[in-house]
Amino acid sequence: MLFLYRFKNTLFLSFLICISCGNSGKKDADTSQVSAEETLLEEPEPIIVAANRTDAYLPLLAGKSVGIVANQTSVIFKENGYTHLVDSLLQLNVDIKKVFSPEHGFRGKADAGEKVESGTDEETGLPIVSLYGKNRKPSAEQLAGLDVVLFDIQDVGTRFYTYIATLQLIMEACAENTIPVLVLDRPNPNAHYVDGPTMQKEHTGFLGMNEIPLVYGMSIGEYANMINEEGWLEGGRKCDLRVIPLENWTHERIYQIPIRPSPNLPNDVSINLYPSLGLFEGTNVNAGRGTEFQFQRYGASFMDSTAYSFSYVPEPNFGSKYPKEEGKVCFGKDLSNTPRISEVSLQWILDAYKNTLDKNKFFLTDGFTKHAGTRELQKQIESGLTEREIKASWQLELEKFKKIRAKYLMYE
Repeated sequence: MLFLYRFKNTLFLSFLICISCGNSGKKDADTSQVSAEETLLEEPEPIIVAANRTDAYLPLLAGKSVGIVANQTSVIFKENGYTHLVDSLLQLNVDIKKVFSPEHGFRGKADAGEKVESGTDEETGLPIVSLYGKNRKPSAEQLAGLDVVLFDIQDVGTRFYTYIATLQLIMEACAENTIPVLVLDRPNPNAHYVDGPTMQKEHTGFLGMNEIPLVYGMSIGEYANMINEEGWLEGGRKCDLRVIPLENWTHERIYQIPIRPSPNLPNDVSINLYPSLGLFEGTNVNAGRGTEFQFQRYGASFMDSTAYSFSYVPEPNFGSKYPKEEGKVCFGKDLSNTPRISEVSLQWILDAYKNTLDKNKFFLTDGFTKHAGTRELQKQIESGLTEREIKASWQLELEKFKKIRAKYLMYE
C-alpha cells in the first residue's frame, strides 16, 4: 500500500442508510440520499510520497554521484509493503557513493542522544557517515566527489525533533560546497496546527535552530524552502534546493506513519502527543521511556501517589537503555487512549508539577529551556499561571510566524 489512512465515516454512513430505508416513498429524497451515500463511499485519492514519484527525480540523479541522507523511514511503498530507498535506487543503477545517517542511525536503532558511529552498511556495503555526535554537519571532505545530495526522512513536525536540524546543516554544508540538495517530501502527521512557545534566538541549537514555534505545521519540504528563502543558512547563503512534492496530501489530512519514525514513537498516539509530552524531556519526570507506551504516559516516584490511581515501572528496552526513574514505581497518568489533539497541551506538565512533592526535583533547567525554546515557560509554570494565561503569551509570536509560513505552503 502507498499509505495508511484512517476513514471514520462508517457509523455515519450506516445512519444515512437507515434513514434512506425509512423514507422509501420519497423519490426526491431517495435520489438525494443515494448521492450522499455514494459520496461517502468514495475513497480519497491515496497519498503518494515523493520517494514513490521516481519519474520526477530519477532524471535528476542520472549520471551523477549521489549522497543520501536517510534512515529506516526512507522507503518506497509498494502494494504489499515497501523497500528502502537506498536499495531501490541501487537496483535502478543510481550511483550512490555514501549514506549520511541522522540521530538514531541509518537503521533507526540507536537511543535518543546516543552517539551514532560512522561505518559501513552491512546490507549494501555503502559507507555511512554519521551526522549525530560530534560531527553534525558534513565536512567538505565528506562531501567531496558528490554531485547531488538527496534527503528523505520522515518528520513529525516538532521543533526539537532533530531531523529538521540535520536537514538545515546538510543544506548549509552543500551551499558552502556548491552541491545541489534534493528533498523528497513526506507528510507531517502534526501539520494540522501551529502552536507552542517560539524559540528565542539566544537559545537556538540542535533542538531548535530557528525562531519558530514548537509545532510549525509544515511538511519537511515546505520547511526546507523556508530555511532557504528566509536566509537561515549560515552567512545568509542559499542552497541549490529542489523539493519533490507529495501528491494528494493536505495539512488537515490524517496520515498514519507505517514505520516508527524513531524508537520511542511507536504509534499514532505517541506521535500526536509528542509535542506536548516531549516537554517532559527537560524534567526528571518519565514520559513513558522504558515502557511500550512511550509518550503516552508520564509519572515519577517523587510525585504524590495519593493523587493518582495509575502507576508503572520503567525498565530498559528497545530505544531506552537507561530510562528515567528506572526500576522505580512512577505515579502518574495513562494517556494511551487520548483522542487526537490539535494543540500543544500544557495540562499534563502543569498537573505533574502541581503534584510533585519536592518542586526542586522537577526541572532540568538547561534541558527544559532547550526544549521549550525559552526560559519563560519554566518561570510561568513555577509561578502558578494557568494554561490559558501561558498560551496567551505565545500568540503574538505565533501570528508573526504564520505570516512567514504562509509564503511557503505547497499544499492546502
